[in-house]
Amino acid sequence: MPAQPRAQEPHTDLDARYSSPGATAKSWAEAASRLKEAEIFWLSTVRPEGRPHVTQLIAVWLDGALHFATGERERKGMNLAANPQVVLTTGTNAYGEGCDVVVEGKAVPVTDEKRLVELAAAWEAKYGPNWHFEVQDGAFSTAKTTAAPPPTEESTDAGRALVFAVAPRTVFGFGRDAGFTQTRWRFT
Repeated sequence: MPAQPRAQEPHTDLDARYSSPGATAKSWAEAASRLKEAEIFWLSTVRPEGRPHVTQLIAVWLDGALHFATGERERKGMNLAANPQVVLTTGTNAYGEGCDVVVEGKAVPVTDEKRLVELAAAWEAKYGPNWHFEVQDGAFSTAKTTAAPPPTEESTDAGRALVFAVAPRTVFGFGRDAGFTQTRWRFT
């Protein structure tokens, strides 16, 4: 079942312990905008034996969820098969500017062909024609995607990328642009 968009606004809290005096919570609209505009994300999954795994990837924010793709036999794909709980992070590397955003949630497979076609169009609109995906058998076909690594003979799922949606359960924003803020958005 695909992740459903969040209809309501999240509950917003500012954690004064980690915020500058007089700081106010960041708005959810600002956080959602950062998720939409960010180009690189870091995905944290858990290996079957419990060790963490972190890798960078590209993702698309659409209809209240972050979407990413991976091969079924890639480390993150195998981790998700055992435990779908994930954290996606994006932000800046500069100390005194920006806002890092951390999304916690469950990675839910997206297999509906109509939805995958919409997501493929969103990927190409955001990242350009090198990230053109065809939809085939409930996944992205990477055969014509020139930006993706070429399939290898060792890969049992060569040319196929599973797509996942992560509707946020909790999101944290760590602002550093005009003082420090730590905002938490909780979805019910």
